[in-house]
Amino acid sequence: MSRIGKKPVALPAGVTANIAGQTVSIKGPKGALQLALHDDVVAKMDKGAVQIDPREDTKRARAMWGMSRALLANIVTGVTKGFEKRLEITGVGYRAALQGKNLQLLLGYSHEVNYPIPDGIAIVTPRPTEIVISGIDKQRVGQVAAEIRDFRPPEPYKGKGVKYAGEYIFRKEGKKK
Repeated sequence: MSRIGKKPVALPAGVTANIAGQTVSIKGPKGALQLALHDDVVAKMDKGAVQIDPREDTKRARAMWGMSRALLANIVTGVTKGFEKRLEITGVGYRAALQGKNLQLLLGYSHEVNYPIPDGIAIVTPRPTEIVISGIDKQRVGQVAAEIRDFRPPEPYKGKGVKYAGEYIFRKEGKKK
């Protein structure tokens, strides 16, 4: 039995859910998102909450049960509060700035890196060495943060590069004489 799947996803005030077949649509104050459920699970409304249940008792159905419930909970959180990832830039001369619909990054290359900001994602640079990515879709926010980090991942000797806020970089000792 899935301990996560058993719990219903409560809908806070101002959030509405609509179930049409295997598609669950959630609408809230920050926007609307949809989730296409796997064929092994079924969703139903139950007293102001959405309950996910497996269709049959197979290993795959139990795995999809907990995962589908977690994805649905993330959608409800996204349309109410939203998600945010913070990136920190470390290195001499490394900085970020917004240029219209692009994020301009100076990361020690001979050229600047321009990253086009996708729809549904908001990027803010409160300081030249900090990037804040926010949106209602947890997967897209995480994907954008990972793509920006991939331009210059932190290196282990001096720690230069783009890292997640709070990420620990395992440091190595340099060469010895």
